[in-house]
Amino acid sequence: MKNLLWKFIDNKGSFVSETAHKINTLYFPLCNHYPFMSCISPDLHGDIKTDNDSFLLEPVSRIDLSNSKVSRNFWIYINPQKIWSVTGVSKNTDIIKYDKFKLEAGLLWHRIIRQNKLIGLMAKITSFVPASGDPLEIMLVEITNVTSRPIKFIPTIAIPIYARSANNLRDHRHVSSLLNRIEKHRFGVMVKPTLLFNEAGHRKNFTIYFVLATDQNRLWPEYIYPTQEEFTGEISDLEAPEVVFNNLRPDRNSPIQGREAMAGLRFKKNSLKPQETYAYIILMGIVKDEEQIVRLFNRFNTVDKVKNYLEETARYWQKETSQISLDTADRKFDNWFRWVKIQPILRRIFGCSFLPDFDYGKGGRGWRDLWQDCLYLTLTEPKKIKESIIDNFAGVRIDGSNATIIGQKPGEFISDRNNINRVWMDHGIWPLLCVHLYIHQTADIKILLKKTTYFKDHQLNRSQLIDTNWKPTDTKKLKTKDGKIYKGTLLEHILVENLVQFFNVGPHNHIRLENADWNDGLDMAAEFGESVTFSALYAYNLKTIAELLEKLKQPNIVVFKELIILLDSLSKNPISYKDRLAKRKILENYFQTTQHGLSGKKVTLPTHKVKADLIKKANWISEHIRKTEWLKEGFFNGYYNNDKKRVEGKIGGILRMTLTGQTFPIMSGIATEEQTKVIFNNVKHYLKDSRLGGFRLNTDFKHEQLNLGRAFSFVYGDKENGAFFNHMAVMFAYALYKRGFAREGYEVIESIYNMAVNTKQSKIYPCIPEYFNSEGRGMYSYLTGSASWLVLLILTQMFGVRGNYGDFVIEPKLIAAQFRNRNNLSIATSFADRNIEVKFINPFKKDFGRYLIQRVSFNRKTIAENIKQTYFLVPRKKFLTITNTQNNLIEVLLD
Repeated sequence: MKNLLWKFIDNKGSFVSETAHKINTLYFPLCNHYPFMSCISPDLHGDIKTDNDSFLLEPVSRIDLSNSKVSRNFWIYINPQKIWSVTGVSKNTDIIKYDKFKLEAGLLWHRIIRQNKLIGLMAKITSFVPASGDPLEIMLVEITNVTSRPIKFIPTIAIPIYARSANNLRDHRHVSSLLNRIEKHRFGVMVKPTLLFNEAGHRKNFTIYFVLATDQNRLWPEYIYPTQEEFTGEISDLEAPEVVFNNLRPDRNSPIQGREAMAGLRFKKNSLKPQETYAYIILMGIVKDEEQIVRLFNRFNTVDKVKNYLEETARYWQKETSQISLDTADRKFDNWFRWVKIQPILRRIFGCSFLPDFDYGKGGRGWRDLWQDCLYLTLTEPKKIKESIIDNFAGVRIDGSNATIIGQKPGEFISDRNNINRVWMDHGIWPLLCVHLYIHQTADIKILLKKTTYFKDHQLNRSQLIDTNWKPTDTKKLKTKDGKIYKGTLLEHILVENLVQFFNVGPHNHIRLENADWNDGLDMAAEFGESVTFSALYAYNLKTIAELLEKLKQPNIVVFKELIILLDSLSKNPISYKDRLAKRKILENYFQTTQHGLSGKKVTLPTHKVKADLIKKANWISEHIRKTEWLKEGFFNGYYNNDKKRVEGKIGGILRMTLTGQTFPIMSGIATEEQTKVIFNNVKHYLKDSRLGGFRLNTDFKHEQLNLGRAFSFVYGDKENGAFFNHMAVMFAYALYKRGFAREGYEVIESIYNMAVNTKQSKIYPCIPEYFNSEGRGMYSYLTGSASWLVLLILTQMFGVRGNYGDFVIEPKLIAAQFRNRNNLSIATSFADRNIEVKFINPFKKDFGRYLIQRVSFNRKTIAENIKQTYFLVPRKKFLTITNTQNNLIEVLLD
């Protein structure tokens, strides 16, 4: 394993690189919660935006980072033979080949340093987006004379201003430029297009894009070139702009309105003595009024101000990632984990659209993304996340499906990003997993009784029908038939999501695959496809709801009257669950009864009867899977295709296996302990790559599967067709840990970490990417649900520090290899509003399964000894009395 790309330089996740500029697809996120979002490459390519309709720099994908000539550039002109791009973006390779490069970066700031011995100058460019929430990106450019002689030069900032929607890249690119109204400011350029150009409906524009610059003496540019046409000349080459290469002054007669905008900002000729440094400040922002530009400029117009905000930003993100921290025998892992922890925060800000590797490309997060990210926030900010959880349930439809895209505002939902009528069968799974974790951590079981609305749009019966009477101007909240907006408890929403799916079965009596499950690539089996593996997780959910009803300790629950249709065992004529047609009939009855609104009537049901109904359903699914889907090859079949045929097993002489198909039977408890052992051995045999060490998502099916999904039309080893897909790999590891297979789970996690830090192959900065391809290259950095699951796994399973309906639990599953040359490991987190560090002391470095918890002390006071258990629980009330409101040390002796 070789890490040739970067190395950590402290315990705060900061790293350096001397080779990052050799990988054109690298990018780094800069952002705040405004949200103001940037991405930046080692040569300062990338883009800047606030949403899909507001890009300051031209939108980029991964390939654009190397193909596009649009970047943040800064030119130095000494004479016609010495013209230097301090960012390394120049046609003049005879100059930049002498550059010595270094990158420094941390949470979330970025710095490149280039020194050119032929030019005699060193440039240090620091970039960040202030954590203060101001809508701009700041560049601090510091030029130093590294020779023993004075050097005179002319500095020119060169930043093309795109100033419109991402849609206009291919939709009226030229016509939309005619909307540009460009204003020369004393310190730069402002652009305010007249319209948001969209043929579906043009809108008046209020957004202003600006690039302003000053120097360390608060001086302004000597000359301003406000259009690309003037700046580059007829050659139109941003890597060899005519104004710079020919040292031209502006043409006062050059038209500027309705052109592609440019912040070409040339400062007066400067002269640096030996070892002298001179600084320039560049502010790039997106605002709604000119007065805000004045305020922002005044806030950041000196070097001291910029450096103070840089320090503040670094401190802010350090604090954000310190809520859970590790102190283990592997300091590199501890630092890498800091970057993993920031990833759920980044996805809340960027969604899945606004970094160069993107899925949706139009803004927002998906339903599944929303709840995965909530797992992390539940661990770190349980009080803050409560209202978000309640708001999020307003995206559930009465048919158990949900809106698929999440807006920027709390409780804001969009039916589908592409106006396609479709549903994902797994979406009902994730809200309950999050709520259950929240209740464990907080003891707030009463959240189940909080009320919110249901989502309403044109889709009916899980997208099988369209409501022609519904209009986009109508409310997106479900109403009763007398026109009142209906609200139900979160418990009711959870019941709807999971009960509907119990009856929504296909030809083999497993839950229908519909338009896909977690694996979006299984999207061509909507009619007859079935997801056995997520049926297993729905069984787990039904049992969990029954458990929650027990903990709720209420004799009755109140739900809307129509829901009783799905609680069939409470009726006089319960059906046989073997009869899939009877199940479908119940579901159709429910759909028909609710599709045009609810009656508004509610019923009170005995809790013990509802609980019994749920357990009956859960047990039936579990037994059905055990009896029908365990294969002679030694693993579970996870799917049926649109031809009603089994997907996994030995088919046509080819062994077909999916990691997804094994993960959820293990996690749900459907797989026995012996079956879990056999599954893991077969996963290692068929899915673990001997060269790269990772676990693939599936074996090579060898042929396209047009009766199952697009995934198998991808090249094998990429994306959803056999890549090392980290989200599923982490969930597989979580399932193993949960069932007590710690060594096996650790093997999976170690494989992911090793692939990530083997940068000779992964070619990424520290993070857990969405997946690794067959070459081991990390793809889709930062924005992945695997980060939340990895944090959840490490805290609650590996270290075993978690809540159990509000009580404090310690159940470590650390293995001997993790202790290395130390006899203690610790994790810091918070629980019940108390900051805690839990230190596990293993004096003889015993392996998992060979040690027991012997003694537990809080703040040096022993609270229990001679325990000899694998699991130790402290009731919440006692926990609060033996801890303080500052910092607490909990020591756990293992032997």
